[in-house]
Amino acid sequence: MISRTLISTEVLQQHLDDPAWVLIDCRFALEDPTRGERAYEQGHIPGALYAHLERDLTGAVIPGKTGRHPLPPIEHLVERFSAWGIAATVQVVAYDDSGGSIAARLWWLLRWLGHEAVAVLDGGWPCWRAEGRPFRRGREWRSPRRFVPRPRPELVASVEDVMAALGDPHIRLIDSRSPERYRGEYEPLDPVAGHIPGAICAPYLENLDARGRFRPAAELRQRFERILGDVPPSRAIFYCGSGVTAAHNLLALAHAGLGEARLYAGSWSEWITDPARPIERSEAPRAPEPEEPPAPLRPSGDLRSGPDERYTHDSP
Repeated sequence: MISRTLISTEVLQQHLDDPAWVLIDCRFALEDPTRGERAYEQGHIPGALYAHLERDLTGAVIPGKTGRHPLPPIEHLVERFSAWGIAATVQVVAYDDSGGSIAARLWWLLRWLGHEAVAVLDGGWPCWRAEGRPFRRGREWRSPRRFVPRPRPELVASVEDVMAALGDPHIRLIDSRSPERYRGEYEPLDPVAGHIPGAICAPYLENLDARGRFRPAAELRQRFERILGDVPPSRAIFYCGSGVTAAHNLLALAHAGLGEARLYAGSWSEWITDPARPIERSEAPRAPEPEEPPAPLRPSGDLRSGPDERYTHDSP
């Protein structure tokens, strides 16, 4: 059976020796870009390879034009995926130590290039270790395979698409960052604070429970139905700070059984490169809250601390 969204630690352990499975460790920290790789070498799930966010999963940054984590060229991803032993018949599992916030980037990139058999480990490395499951030190390698991309351009929104969506009631623009960054009260990463006009605030951390695992699919479905309203997912555009953690919301949307939406990959850090593009700092309405809103989480492996203890993982 193919896993397309999330996978449990129990199921993964049953496949550690399966040659048709590829496991990728995606741990990363913005304030110390080498920390995740060092942590991998000190201990990782047996068989896992390491993917570095900025070396393997990000393209070249062009100051004044791109965001902080632009999409890599397809040829670069084909080279990386092939070297990691990924092919059409391979099940890929990605994990990190930050609630899936970085692993979801690899999940989305593979989906974008047409690979359906990819899932994120629910609970990630912290859950794996807390359960006393095996680990291994050092580095690992796999025999390469031939990855053949089948790009899906319908999953990507350009800055022109977002500009065209401004004021369109038939398109939902969704900001995946913390409320403080959305409102423009706190901006630790980008030179301009605020949000794209008309966007709804939907912090990706609200997909997780207090243990750092994804909420049940039924709860996620209720959450995104409130966020989307009468707009179908295919007409929703998700963004964050640089196109990384918005993928977490897209993963949760898919796990909820609601299908696929578009990612504005350049996100806020690209949007603000042109001063002619409008921004808002006043608070716009959020999606209606449930009677008992879910308690947000401070996951292990925070990238850095923010002013509000509820939202300490700044969106890359």
